[in-house]
This record gives sequence, structure tokens and C-alpha cells, in this order.
Amino acid sequence: MGKLVSKDKEIVVPGEELAQGMDYLPGQGTFRDKEAIVASRLGLLSVDGRALKIIPLTGRYLPKKDDTIIAQVTDVTMNGWRLDTNSAYSAMIGLKDATSEFIPRGADLTQYFSFGDYVVAKIINVTSQKLIDLSMKGPGLMKLHGGRVIKVNTHKVPRIIGKQGSMVSLIKNATGCKMIIGQNGLAWIDGEPENELIVVEAIRKIEKESHISGLTDRIKEFLEKKTGNKVQPAGEQNDQNR
Repeated sequence: MGKLVSKDKEIVVPGEELAQGMDYLPGQGTFRDKEAIVASRLGLLSVDGRALKIIPLTGRYLPKKDDTIIAQVTDVTMNGWRLDTNSAYSAMIGLKDATSEFIPRGADLTQYFSFGDYVVAKIINVTSQKLIDLSMKGPGLMKLHGGRVIKVNTHKVPRIIGKQGSMVSLIKNATGCKMIIGQNGLAWIDGEPENELIVVEAIRKIEKESHISGLTDRIKEFLEKKTGNKVQPAGEQNDQNR
């Protein structure tokens, strides 16, 4: 019989034995050594059925098709906009993917998106030359107005969002702030300045403590203490990451 040596969500180091026997399968960041599965990198062990993989604790964002990201306009060209994606990859939004409106030839493109603007966009293609094609057509994709943009650990984004947006909903309900978490490790927060700061603190707490169980309860307590309001438990909310 196979036996798990390390626990799910435990921090493991390269060379550490994770499981014994052939019941478990080596995934990303692990390899098989005879009967054992061993870690090849530092990170959090994730046990998904029989598959073991390691989620790195740090690292730059690697873009994937269909990811929703927050990006900043760095250049306006004849054919569209170039954006910074908080990764090694450069991104473009072409005219046809920027808006449902018709853009006439020779139009001043800065009236749509200008230098320094932040947008929420979807990745429609990633090329082998480290170029990303983005689209602004779709629900929730838009130019961001006001608020603040902060960097978050890309590997903690799923924990910051929570299951079906539960953690984001918890924070939004407690602070009254609007929030969007890009999968590329940029987060947009918009609300009263003091509440924006509470959101930033809550996000930093999630990043630091995401590997310790009972995270939702601790964040709920933290938010209640900071805001002085009773916070609705995350499970009772239907609000998504928008």
C-alpha cells in the first residue's frame, strides 16, 4: 500500500520524501525515486487525489490562455496598445479586441486607453516568443478608474480569491471596497482610503499565513477587529471576484 509521508499544504524542501509506494503519482515539482516520490523544489505540497505536486512559494507569473489579469498600458501604437503584465511577457491589445465599438482608422487611441491606465483583460493567446494577446471583450473586462493597484504573490492568488470568490467576498463585505484580483499578481482595491489599507493588510496576512489551517476564520476575526463590524461568514455569500 502507498503511504503519504508529508502532509497536504506542508512546506517541503528539495530532496524531501513525500510518499512511499506506487499508489501516488509524481506531478509538478516532484519526481519518482524507486518506490518513493521526492520533492525537487521548495514549496507547498498539494495532494490532489493520487497526484502530488509542489506549489512554489515565490516566482514570477507565467501567463496562461484564459487567465484574467490586470495590466498597465505602457505604449500606444498604430495598431493597439502595449501593456506591462507583471511578468517577463509583453502584451498587446489589438484594435478588434479592445472594444465592441468601431474604431475609425487614424483615431486617437489614447481616448480609449492612455499611458499608465490599468485594465482588466483576458489572455487569448500566448506565443513562444513571450508575447501575450489580450482581449477587453467579455464580462468584467474594463478600464479601471481610481483606487489603488498593489502587487501580490502570484502563487497565493487562489487563496486570496478563495473558493468561488469566498475570501474576496468576505473582505469586500467587511470593508465596502471594490476588489479585483488579477491572476498575474496585481490586485485593484477601490474604497475609502482607511478601508483600502485594511484590505491591503488582510491580503498581506493571507499571503503570510495561507499554509496554516483555519485561514478564513482568522481573516474574519481580523476584519471584525479592524472594522468593528460583524462580518458574514464566507460560506453564506454568493458574490464572486468582481
